[in-house]
Amino acid sequence: MLFTPIFRDRTQAGEELAKEILLRISLEHPDQNGRIVVYALPRGGVPVAVPIAKRLQSPLSVIVAKKITLPDNPELALGAVTSDGHVLWSKRKPLDPHLQQTMLEQAQTKAQQGWELLSPACPDVNPQGALALIVDDGIATGMTMAVAAKALKVDHPVAIWICVPVAPLELIPYLQQLCDRVIVLETPHPFFNVSRFYQEFDQVETETALSYLQQQIWVQ
Repeated sequence: MLFTPIFRDRTQAGEELAKEILLRISLEHPDQNGRIVVYALPRGGVPVAVPIAKRLQSPLSVIVAKKITLPDNPELALGAVTSDGHVLWSKRKPLDPHLQQTMLEQAQTKAQQGWELLSPACPDVNPQGALALIVDDGIATGMTMAVAAKALKVDHPVAIWICVPVAPLELIPYLQQLCDRVIVLETPHPFFNVSRFYQEFDQVETETALSYLQQQIWVQ
């Protein structure tokens, strides 16, 4: 199927997303003087979040979440878990308790490893009382974004906004239940996967994500 990419790359998508976020803040919170904290879902969400954090002059951190999948079908998200143990299961949750626990532990171990690699480059921020933005390069199933929002609510931000360049239209009502505001620039149909809407969509390596995050440490 032929298609025309919507975004050049993740950075350009982040720049467009930053404009929309600033517009929303000016319209809905014209007297916003409170703190704003930006969280990226690594690794693909990091280069999208960088222009947003810069425009808002806000600290940039990460929430590491991994899909819970079956060994023979790694693309099917049965659930998701964060590095600090917040879990969310889909309706496809396996019935075998032993298999369920094994998959959960494997996914959380990967999330913890990701956090250990990236956290040294993240500022020490407390989102309590702040406007918290969760950013990714796009949403396909919504599981990792959902568990990230669940984890963030524990820290009592004043509001949580989910911000992505692209997502399926049918997911919007579900995402709206997870947070206070959903900002999605494009909702194309048919969707299939996030990568098809980017001209450049190379895998973001850990070293690259670290480099982006290290540039943001000065923002306090």
